[in-house]
Amino acid sequence: MIRVLLADDQALVRAGFRALLDAQPDIEVVGEADDGAQAVALAAELHPDVVLMDIRMPRLDGLEATRRIGADRSLTGLRVVVLTTFELDEYVFEALRAGAAGFLVKDTEPAELLRAVRVAAAGDALLSPGVTRRLIGEFAARSKSPQSVGLDVLTEREREVLALVGLGLSNDDIARRLVVSPLTAKTHVSRAMSKLGARDRAQLVVLAYESGLVRPGWLG
Repeated sequence: MIRVLLADDQALVRAGFRALLDAQPDIEVVGEADDGAQAVALAAELHPDVVLMDIRMPRLDGLEATRRIGADRSLTGLRVVVLTTFELDEYVFEALRAGAAGFLVKDTEPAELLRAVRVAAAGDALLSPGVTRRLIGEFAARSKSPQSVGLDVLTEREREVLALVGLGLSNDDIARRLVVSPLTAKTHVSRAMSKLGARDRAQLVVLAYESGLVRPGWLG
C-alpha cells in the first residue's frame, strides 16, 4: 500500500485528489495539510511514502517545506512530488534542487497523477522526464557558471552515466546506450547517487546541469 500525504491550501483540491487516490486498491491517503508547516509536521509524524506538495501555500511554502523534509534523515525514503499551476514555474527547479522527486501540473490527467504517485513511490525514474528536462535546461541556462559539485569522486563510467541521467534517460535507456545490462546501469546510477549524496534521480539531474557535465540543449 502506497501511503500519500496531501499538502494544498485549497480544500477542494485536496478533496479531489483524495477521492481519486483513495479509490485505488494500492494507494491510501493518510493525511492532509493546508500549509507547508503542517506538511512538514505530518510528514515526520505519519512517514508517508509520497507527499503531493503544492508549491504556493501560506505560513510556509512548498519549496521550504520540501527543503526541510529533504534535510530530515528519518525521511530518506519519502518522495515529494511538487504540484504547480504552470509547467515552467520558477520555483520548480529550486524544489528539485531541494529534494523533490519531480513535479506535476495541477490540471494533469487523473491517470498521469496515479502513475506519478506509483513511480515516485518506487523511486525508479523522474516524473515527466521530457518536461522536467526542459525546465531544468531553461533555468540552468540562466544560472551562473558551472559549480564544483565533487564529480571527481566518480569513476569515468559513473560520470558518463550521470550525464545520461541528466538527459532524462531511464536505466533501460542507459543500458541500451552503453551496451550493458539494466542491472549494471542501475548499479552505476546508485553508486553515483551515493557518492554525490543525492536523494534520487531528480537531484542527479540537477547536479549534472549545475556541474556543467550536461549543458542546456545538449542532446548527447
